[in-house]
Amino acid sequence: MCDSKNFYVWLLQVFALLGLLAFLLWLTLRPKNPTYTIVDFSAPTSNQSNNTSSENGAISYVLEIQNPNKDSGIYYNDILLTFYYGQDSVGEKTIPSFYQGKHKTRQLSDHFDANARVWKALRSTILNATAELKVGLVTKIRYKMWGRKSKRHGMNLQGQIRIGSDGKISGKNKKIKLKHTSKRWRSRYA
Repeated sequence: MCDSKNFYVWLLQVFALLGLLAFLLWLTLRPKNPTYTIVDFSAPTSNQSNNTSSENGAISYVLEIQNPNKDSGIYYNDILLTFYYGQDSVGEKTIPSFYQGKHKTRQLSDHFDANARVWKALRSTILNATAELKVGLVTKIRYKMWGRKSKRHGMNLQGQIRIGSDGKISGKNKKIKLKHTSKRWRSRYA
C-alpha cells in the first residue's frame, strides 16, 4: 500500500515539473507584437500657398514598424491606415502586404490627399495650432518561427497626433506610438 502511494506522489511531481517546464518554455518562446510609430507627419499650411498641396491637402507621413522578435519574422497582410479629424475621415492609405525579418525595423514613407470637405476645417485648426488627428491602423499578422507560420493575429491600433501651426507634430514627443484601441474608440470610429 505504501509503495503505490509513493508512486502516485512521484508521478504527480513529474507532471507538475513537466507542466512548469512547458509554461516557462511558452513564456520564453511567445512572440512579441510589432510596434508601430508615426515618426514624421507633415500637413501643408497657408504660408506654403505657392505650392498646390495647400489647396488639395497632400498630407505626408512616415510610419516605422519594428519587429522586436529575435527568433521570428512577421508576415503582414495589407495595412489600412486611416486618419480622422473628429469623427470624419481625413484620408486613408493601404500599405501592401510584406514580410519583415527577425529583429528588423522598416520605415514606410507615403502621402495621401485629404478629403476636400474635411480639409477646409482641418486647415483652419492647423493655423490656430489646435489641430488633433486620430490615427487608426488595422491589419493581420502571422509569425514565422522555426519554418512554420502561426495563425493570423489581428492588430487594431490607434494614436493621436497634435499638429502645430507649422503642420508638423507638436509637443515634447515627436514620435507617436500606436497602441491597442479601446472599445469606446473602436465603436466610435469603426
